Amino acid sequence: MSNTPDLFDAAPAGPASGLAAERVHELHRLLHHHAHRYYVLDAPEIPDAEYDRLFRELQALEAAHPQLLTPDSPTQRVGGKVLDGLTPVRHAVPMLSIDTETDTTELGAQRFDARVRRELGLGEGDPPVEYAAELKFDGLAINLRYERGVLVQAATRGDGETGEDVTQNIRTIGQIPLKLLDVEATVLEVRGEVYMRRDDFEALNARQREKIAGGARGEKTFINPRNTAAGAVRQLDPALVAQRPLSFFAYGLGEVQGWSVPATHSRLLDALLAMGLPVCAERVVTQGSAGLVAFHQAMGAKRDTLPFDIDGVVYKVNSLQLQQQLGFKTREPRWAVAHKYPAQEMLTTVQAIEVQVGRTGKLTPVAKLAPVFVGGVTVTNATLHNEDEARRKDVRVGDTVIVRRAGDVIPEVVAVLPEKRQPGAEVFTMPRICPVCGSAAVREEDEADYRCTGGLYCSAQRKQALLHFAQRRAVEIEGLGEKLVDQLVDGGVVNTLPDLYRLGLTALASLERMADKSAQNVIDALEASKQTTLPRFLFGLGIRHVGESTAKALARHFGQLDAIMDASEDQLLQVPDVGPIVAQSIHTFFQQAHNREVVEQLRACGVRWEEGEPSPAAQLPLAGKTVVLTGTLPTLSREQAKEMLEAAGAKVAGSVSKKTDYVVAGAEAGSKLDKARELGVAVLNQDGLLRLLAGGQP
Repeated sequence: MSNTPDLFDAAPAGPASGLAAERVHELHRLLHHHAHRYYVLDAPEIPDAEYDRLFRELQALEAAHPQLLTPDSPTQRVGGKVLDGLTPVRHAVPMLSIDTETDTTELGAQRFDARVRRELGLGEGDPPVEYAAELKFDGLAINLRYERGVLVQAATRGDGETGEDVTQNIRTIGQIPLKLLDVEATVLEVRGEVYMRRDDFEALNARQREKIAGGARGEKTFINPRNTAAGAVRQLDPALVAQRPLSFFAYGLGEVQGWSVPATHSRLLDALLAMGLPVCAERVVTQGSAGLVAFHQAMGAKRDTLPFDIDGVVYKVNSLQLQQQLGFKTREPRWAVAHKYPAQEMLTTVQAIEVQVGRTGKLTPVAKLAPVFVGGVTVTNATLHNEDEARRKDVRVGDTVIVRRAGDVIPEVVAVLPEKRQPGAEVFTMPRICPVCGSAAVREEDEADYRCTGGLYCSAQRKQALLHFAQRRAVEIEGLGEKLVDQLVDGGVVNTLPDLYRLGLTALASLERMADKSAQNVIDALEASKQTTLPRFLFGLGIRHVGESTAKALARHFGQLDAIMDASEDQLLQVPDVGPIVAQSIHTFFQQAHNREVVEQLRACGVRWEEGEPSPAAQLPLAGKTVVLTGTLPTLSREQAKEMLEAAGAKVAGSVSKKTDYVVAGAEAGSKLDKARELGVAVLNQDGLLRLLAGGQP
């Protein structure tokens, strides 16, 4: 980068020298270039410190030569005075809304295509219409007015005819260029969306929570990225706006003078990108309704992984000539439509706050809601996670709340509307006794959750313990589902795991909706489940922190259940992937007399498994090796191959990395095989795997 001559730092105020003007012009060029590389391309060429040095140099020059200060100067992004109010701006070209298709199925796209074809007079034999498909951002629409490439005004949509002047605030958004690249248009109005990325929103709220925890008054957390972005743009103090991490995408034009607009919408977006404006990459040019349906489905599947919120997609006839031919109806273009997705946030009310007890005894407060359709399903419950979270959000019975459900995520209360709260609403407090069995509920050190101390004596845990024990990955008792377990526990027929194996045909057949044949099927399944494996049995006991992988590691290392039950924490720590917390949990579980009694009673009932000699991981042939399975092997199932590898001491991972030792690839292997080749990881077929397991060269 160019160095700053000393004479600039000490230059007196007054008429600008030619040297100063040239340097200011060069600094404008450099700072605009590097801002574009940083904010739009995410590919900076210089360190932040160097950018800051150039910026300070420009500030010094402008202070010494005020006449060189121009509206497109990078120093004008922040620094406007606090506004008394937002000035109305009448749009030269109205900012019209587009029609919204709320049918979230493929019919929405098909109806739009059929309407366009009908209005263009196209028949069945005519070629499909070409469309530009893009995302419908969940932010605030903005009109940017550039005159001879310089940003002179920014305005909100308002009512479509008249918006509000937010120029000073928009200047604080680094992605929006103050001067366009290589544009000679007399007037170019660019339309787009100001939004906030999800990670920026979470970081902002984290900072807000720190302020609140530090005792700052008047601070609050924000509800969602959309409202936060919209509120920031309409702030009266640009300095406050600069503290909000806002972003921008361009998607269209307003008034244009002195510039030849490209022939298609997709080329227009390419041109805006070339000017230095950010344009979303998630866009396609496609043909007919089938292409629109495919885009809608693809973006719907990708919606939850995008770094920003969307509430739908937008279809536009790609040809600007055809757009002109189709024209408008009232205040909406005939050539475009927004195709929505199910809403992810809705308002509802909290009818009650109940505390649920999980299999491990965890107490979870759950808001019981007035039914509301959100995220594609009807939601009646939303988790409040724990007491701290419930208090942080200050959720109370009777409150009006915003509920969010994205994808398969458990519905949650995003925020409360305190202005709608009824007088006398009580603050939620977690009960100190289990609401199911009355045992003490305690909160362990460094944990957010309360847990019931009732163990197998708590009927809530008992039901979950039975279901966990009976699941396919544990001892597998076919037919023992949730409804049957409810009847057995609620009726007092089964109180502990061994009680399952004492069930008789008469007791089962007497239950509601349980005929003799169904009862016999359960008896047969119980008998079959008695022959299991040590890892399955260990996993089925429901020891906290012990999953399938840990259960297998314990069984391999110790060989026998009694050795595991009698192991000290130090001995347990010798098992791979068993850390201090897991070791303490296992040791504590088997130190409790009632748990040992359950194991002995299960043995007495005939539950059995093969035991062997201890096989510490260090002695196994594939100890320390990481293997990834992909594709379909000729004669081995994925589970069989995994069990064989783990028995040999290998760790079976789900993804390929530099730490992967082998990738075992079968038919129709996918991206994992490509990744292995890219990283140079050894690739084996089934024969190579079997040779490796036999201790030979693969």
